[in-house]
Amino acid sequence: MTEETSLATTLRIWRERLTPTEAGLPAHTSRRTVGLRREELAELAGLSVDYVVRLEQGRATAPSSSVVAALAAALQLTQVERDHLYRLAGLRPPVDRFISDHLSPGVQRLLTRLGDVPLSVFAADWQQLWWNQSWAALIGDPSEVAPEARNFAVSRFPVPGDGGWREAWPVHVRNLEASQRALAADLRQVSAQYPEDPRLKRLLHRLIEGNAKFAALWRAGAVGEHVEDRKVVKHPIVGDVQVDCDVLSVGDTGLRIVVLTAEAGSEDARKIERARNMLFSVTV
Repeated sequence: MTEETSLATTLRIWRERLTPTEAGLPAHTSRRTVGLRREELAELAGLSVDYVVRLEQGRATAPSSSVVAALAAALQLTQVERDHLYRLAGLRPPVDRFISDHLSPGVQRLLTRLGDVPLSVFAADWQQLWWNQSWAALIGDPSEVAPEARNFAVSRFPVPGDGGWREAWPVHVRNLEASQRALAADLRQVSAQYPEDPRLKRLLHRLIEGNAKFAALWRAGAVGEHVEDRKVVKHPIVGDVQVDCDVLSVGDTGLRIVVLTAEAGSEDARKIERARNMLFSVTV
């Protein structure tokens, strides 16, 4: 770690960018200090001035989690900045207890502007939350599947009583083995982020007990993220459609936007358009 990116320097930079007014302190007309004074930060965080000085001078390098939490609140850090501060202090960032299913208004506006592109939103545990008409036209309508069965992991690792999700996800990957390994590693990472989430616990129990392949991969202990590339959709009318699959993360929410695209003007793009037109002609 360089001096410019150290805990000491980062604390000083964040202290100097926050004005007394923003921190809720009285603003004085004559100030030579940029941003907050060390005394003011110490007061806001409930720490001694000497300790703040030692932190910024690099003489104190291992603050406790309670100290880091107090500094993050006093400095009005974002969640990303807060987590960065924890890591600089050699601590594990706090995690939200439960997986979020919330789509913010901004994300919803973005999704509606991409209506011609087949896309769907999944939670951190790969529970499907939202999809557009283009997705339903190409992949199949998820509303025809029981809500508790709309989980991508179940489609990759079918278990007894999966509610028909495998039939609602007619997608073939070039390397199923690699895809399954990546998905199991992804879920292991998510399990560390949300160790108390009850839905995730039920999913993992269901997969470990109901699918031997997943159980073996889970025991292997790999940790990673699931990122797809090229897929073939087995559409019942327009035939095979080759698509590029991209998984986009939504900030620190854990949400994933899965987007399926084909090269503009290609036969695959025309097949996607035909599938969409057929669905619209039926629903109109």
